[in-house]
Amino acid sequence: MVSCMGNPAGVKRDFDALEQRRLEAAKLLSRGLSLSQVGRQVGVHRQSVGRWAEGLEKGGRKALKKGHPGRKPKLSEEERARIRKGLQVGPEALGYETGLWTLWRVSDLIERECGVRYSNGHVWKILRSLGWSCQRPTGRAIERKESAIRRWKRVRWPELKKTPKKKDEPLSSLMKVD
Repeated sequence: MVSCMGNPAGVKRDFDALEQRRLEAAKLLSRGLSLSQVGRQVGVHRQSVGRWAEGLEKGGRKALKKGHPGRKPKLSEEERARIRKGLQVGPEALGYETGLWTLWRVSDLIERECGVRYSNGHVWKILRSLGWSCQRPTGRAIERKESAIRRWKRVRWPELKKTPKKKDEPLSSLMKVD
């Protein structure tokens, strides 16, 4: 599958390599090569080389050094560190009754710590980037007593469990056999 930009789906673009390609094209243009010749040598369409040449005329080599596309992140590294620390402390520190982090609770933590509001989908992306993953709670009671459970399984369960009286005798059945 190929995305609309011509990059393979799921493969991140190497922005440093793309910048190097633009700078290489600038060198070739300064030697007097045509747009088509430069395009063939660096592996792009001549129209791309034309845009780069236009950028060179207007802003020099600096115009070819582009930043990463997309919106700038709203959270600084310092804020991300505060979120990481808040996650490690647990949701009880925010006043929640249980120690279970939900996306809504993490969103609340981010808003309290950084004043930034995110959707649950984006909160999940932030959690993954911080190294957190989805976990299911064990669902065991805090009051659980392992020794009592082992004793019940060893002593009480065999008393309750139905077993045939004789080895060859089947358990009773409501179904008639003809």
